[in-house]
Amino acid sequence: MDTQHAPNPNGWLDQRFSITAQGSTVRKEVIAGITTFLAMAYIIVVNPAILSEAGMDFGAVFVATCLAAIVGTLLMGLLANYPIGLAPGMGQNAFFTYGVVIGSGHTWQVALGAVFLSGVIFLILTVLPVREWLINAIPRNLKLGMSAGIGLFLAFIAMQNAGIVTDNPATLVGFGDLTQFAPAAALLGFALIAALTARKITGGVIIGMLTVAAAGWLIGGAEFQGVVALPPSPAPVLMQLDIVGAFNLSMITIILSLLLVDVFDTAGTLVGVATRGKLIGSDGKLPRLRSALFADSGATLAGSVFGTSSTTSFIESAAGVEAGGRTGLTAVVIAACFALCLLFAPLAQSIPAYASAAALLFVASVMARGLADLDWNDATEASPAVITALAMPLSFSIADGIGIGFLSYAAIKVIAGRPKECPAAVYLVSAIFALKFAFI
Repeated sequence: MDTQHAPNPNGWLDQRFSITAQGSTVRKEVIAGITTFLAMAYIIVVNPAILSEAGMDFGAVFVATCLAAIVGTLLMGLLANYPIGLAPGMGQNAFFTYGVVIGSGHTWQVALGAVFLSGVIFLILTVLPVREWLINAIPRNLKLGMSAGIGLFLAFIAMQNAGIVTDNPATLVGFGDLTQFAPAAALLGFALIAALTARKITGGVIIGMLTVAAAGWLIGGAEFQGVVALPPSPAPVLMQLDIVGAFNLSMITIILSLLLVDVFDTAGTLVGVATRGKLIGSDGKLPRLRSALFADSGATLAGSVFGTSSTTSFIESAAGVEAGGRTGLTAVVIAACFALCLLFAPLAQSIPAYASAAALLFVASVMARGLADLDWNDATEASPAVITALAMPLSFSIADGIGIGFLSYAAIKVIAGRPKECPAAVYLVSAIFALKFAFI
C-alpha cells in the first residue's frame, strides 16, 4: 500500500489545525477540549457572582461570561492554533468589583470602560515590537508575588462571603461561626475539591461546587431554580461601558493594573501550557506569540463590550494538554462547550455563595503556590514579592498591592547599591504609582 497517498483520517480538520503534525488526533483534541472546559467551567458561576456584587445583573453577566469565553477561545484556536481556553479571569473580576467599584467608588460602567482601554493598550503592545520587552522587563519574583497576592486576595474574599471570617471592631477581622451551615459547607466543599483534584478527577472544582450546592438545596439553605432555560437577556450589561468616564486621572493606575495583570497572566499561561505540551520552538521561543496575544487582547475588548471584566488565558488549559490536546481544535471544542452553557443559566443562578466560595478558596490556594518559587536567598528579590502578596488582601486592593510592590522593589535595589538590577520599566511603573499615592 502506498502510505504517502493514503487518505488522511482527520480530513480537512487536519489541514486546518495540523493535527497529525502535532502528534494528535481529532478524538484526542475533542476529549482534551471537554477536559479543559470541565476544569474551568466554575467561571460561569463565580464570575457573575463576583460582578453582581458591583451591582451588575447576574443573568446578563452569565451570558457575557459565556460570550467572552466563546470569542476569546475561538480566536486562540483559529488564529494562534493553541489548545488554550480563555474566559474572564479570576483576580481581574475581584479587582473590578472590590477594587474599582466598591473600593474606589467608580460605577461598573466606568470600570468596564477601563477594561476596554486596558484591552486597547494590550492590543497596541501586541502589534508593536515592545510586547516581549514589557513581559521580560518585570522581574520574575515580582510577577510571582503578584500572582500569589491575587490568590490571597481571592481567599480573603471567599472567606468573607462564606462567613468564615467576619469584621471585628477590635482586630478588623475575626473568626466566623463554623457551626453555621454556610461556612462549614464552604470548608467542606473546599476539602472535596482539593481531594478530587489530588485524585486527578476531571472537573473536580465544578463537582465540588455542585455537591455543596445540592446539600444546600436539600436542607433549604439555597433555592434551586432549575437546570435549563433560554439564555437571559444580556441587555442590562451589553454595551454599557463608559469609555469617556474612564478617561480620568484617577483611573490611570487602575488601567495600568488591569493591563499588567492581564499581560502577565497571559504570558505565564502561554509559556506554562506550551511547555507542558512541548509546543515551544527549537529556538526556545513560543511560536505564533503575536497571534496568541492578539487573541487575548481581542477577547478583553470583546468582553468589555459584552459586559464583563478582563478576559484572559486559563492555566486550567494544562488539563486538556495533559489529556492530549495539542492544537486549536481543542480550543474550538472548549468554545462549543461554553456556547452550550448558555442554556444552563438557572443552574448557575442556583449556586449559593458558600458553594462558589469553596471554588474561590481552591483557586486561591493554587495561585498562592508561586511563593514557593521565590528566590529566598536574595532579600532584594524576595522581600518586595512578599510585600506585594501581603498588601493585596490587607489593603483590599490589587492595584495598591502592585504599586507597593513596584515601589519597594525599586527602593530596595537602589538602597542596596544595585540600581542597575532594576529594569527601567520598574522605575517607570514605580513613578506612576508614587504620583498616584501622593496626589490621587
